[in-house]
Amino acid sequence: MRKLTKYLKNYKLNLILGPIAKLTEAVFELIVPLVMADIIDNGIDGDGGVEYILTHGAIMVALGVLGLGCALTCQYLAAKCSQGFGTELRNDLFRHINSLSFKELDAFGTPSVINRLSADVNQLQYMVAMLIRLVIRAPFLVIGAAVMAMTINLKLSLVFIAATPIIALVLYFIMSRSIPLYRKVQQKLDKVAQVTRENLSGVRVVRAFAEQENEKSRFDASADELPRSEVIVGHIPAPLKPPSCAITDAAIIAILWFGGKLVNTGEMSQGDVFAFVNYMTQISLALVVLAQLVVTITKSIASGGRVIELLDAQSSITDDGNEIINVSRPSPAVQFDAVCLGDNEGKYTIDHLNLTVPRGASVGVIGGTGSGKSTLVNLMARFYDVSQGSVKVMGTDVKRYPLSQLRKLIAYVPQNTMLFAGTVRSNLTMGNKNADDQTLWRCLEIAQAADFIRAKDGGLDAPVVQGGKNFSGGQRQRLAVARALAADPSILVLDDSSSALDFATDHAMRRAIARSKGERTIFIVSQRATSLKDCDVIVVLDNGVVCGIGSHDELLESCDVYREIYNSQTDGGTRA
Repeated sequence: MRKLTKYLKNYKLNLILGPIAKLTEAVFELIVPLVMADIIDNGIDGDGGVEYILTHGAIMVALGVLGLGCALTCQYLAAKCSQGFGTELRNDLFRHINSLSFKELDAFGTPSVINRLSADVNQLQYMVAMLIRLVIRAPFLVIGAAVMAMTINLKLSLVFIAATPIIALVLYFIMSRSIPLYRKVQQKLDKVAQVTRENLSGVRVVRAFAEQENEKSRFDASADELPRSEVIVGHIPAPLKPPSCAITDAAIIAILWFGGKLVNTGEMSQGDVFAFVNYMTQISLALVVLAQLVVTITKSIASGGRVIELLDAQSSITDDGNEIINVSRPSPAVQFDAVCLGDNEGKYTIDHLNLTVPRGASVGVIGGTGSGKSTLVNLMARFYDVSQGSVKVMGTDVKRYPLSQLRKLIAYVPQNTMLFAGTVRSNLTMGNKNADDQTLWRCLEIAQAADFIRAKDGGLDAPVVQGGKNFSGGQRQRLAVARALAADPSILVLDDSSSALDFATDHAMRRAIARSKGERTIFIVSQRATSLKDCDVIVVLDNGVVCGIGSHDELLESCDVYREIYNSQTDGGTRA
């Protein structure tokens, strides 16, 4: 938890003044029983009369008003500090998440990352507010009430001293049992988030197969685990509350019993006994608050551990110390030298790949499902690092580039197209903020997207809803291609980015890209052999191994895998 204290450094004044204000309120609260005892002894039993009672009653009201002012001040300072803490932590955590490579993000899982960024940070934020408000006040009231009782009568205050260690053991028991269980509760919450995210993301698939009831059952199963875990955790402090109340009540009975005897002997006044009972009540209420604080702290320790675990995760891909590379010198666009990439099980998804691609060439990548096509193009932008060998872009190993420079050289259109809420313009200019309207329209023309954008109200400023759901799958793919072209990259990677297009539109887009490419190198990953016929070179993959490199005609003659793919899609080559 110490690692998280740095997010409080801008709120030191709040951390000091907040507890002081709350401490001042507690002092006023401790004075009230003494004033009340004085009213009983001198105003009611004594000769003070109504005037004495009203005067000291006004003092009690003044103490209450001052205490309220201190409490409100503390509440404000605590809210400002906790909200600031949560904002800074959340911002830093978001930046850190975006610095992690795909490998680390895959290990945590999206639902868990989202929960740590939201629910866990919220729990820590709540803890900061509670600590400022209660961490000093509650113990101070317990100790202060005991000390004030000692000043009244030392013998009778032994009741307080006897009750304290018993209650301390109760609180220790709660904390020691709760912390590991709250961590499990958060993991159950991750599972619920995962099922929810899958269901919402795949809602069309669920409804297409009429699987709503099955999905409800799957959600219910994961959701039912969460309350069961919460109930188990809740059972720990629940049985301990009655004994705590019994201890307090027994202490009050003891005060009345022994205090009554001391009143009869003249060693104490009735007001003193009343003050003792008030102090015991204050201790009882403070201990209830302290127990709630313990529960909050145990939850926060579990949440803090999860947040720190994510913050401590270091990206396996870094560019520390890398300087800008001069890419103007003559060199191949991309070189794969004996490249191997292993998975978590030690198997190679890419096995000893050797490939040199000159600048301005068009490269097709084809193979069966799981053959490593997407993995190959991901290596160029360092989404993953190779296990062996090297990948060079513009003659320099990708590990020597600053990531920002490398990824400006390469524009990547993934299989699963993602548009962001905003406008068509805001999406197209993600890779080039300075692109003017003429450039954007030209890119839309090349991507065969200009016609349906012109038909939209607002044109380039037409709204895009979350995920681009107000566009069809094919339209989203064409907008993603236009976005990549607008970035004006040296290398354009189209990873099966025309799967939702009809053959005519796909063909027209490929021809337009080829005409406009100039010195740009293009990688096209596709399941369609006919989409790659015109590429300068085609790479055929089979289970991560290159089984053929060459032109379309050459591969038909020399590569059995390519010939099989092509013939299966063209009825033996009779249809192109």
